[in-house]
Amino acid sequence: MVRTEIRQSRRQRGQGMSEYIIITALVAVAGIGLFAAFGDTLQNQMAGMSQEMAGRSANTDIQNAASTANTARTRAAQADSLSTYNSQTNSQAGGG
Repeated sequence: MVRTEIRQSRRQRGQGMSEYIIITALVAVAGIGLFAAFGDTLQNQMAGMSQEMAGRSANTDIQNAASTANTARTRAAQADSLSTYNSQTNSQAGGG
């Protein structure tokens, strides 16, 4: 009876670890997807905030952020299919 309880305890710990790994992987994939969609815009916005906090003009960074945000909006409005794949990738859409 004690052996059965030990085996069941190990199975439950293994199951908990498996669930944790799956959830962590899903969060990582979601993060990668969000960064792929908004990465250029976020980089430009952070650069602009850094420039402003340093007391410098951030006009160029703000314009770059607006441009990449418009590109992201255009990509989001496109139908997702293999026929539009090239136009939605950064290399083909003028992103970095």
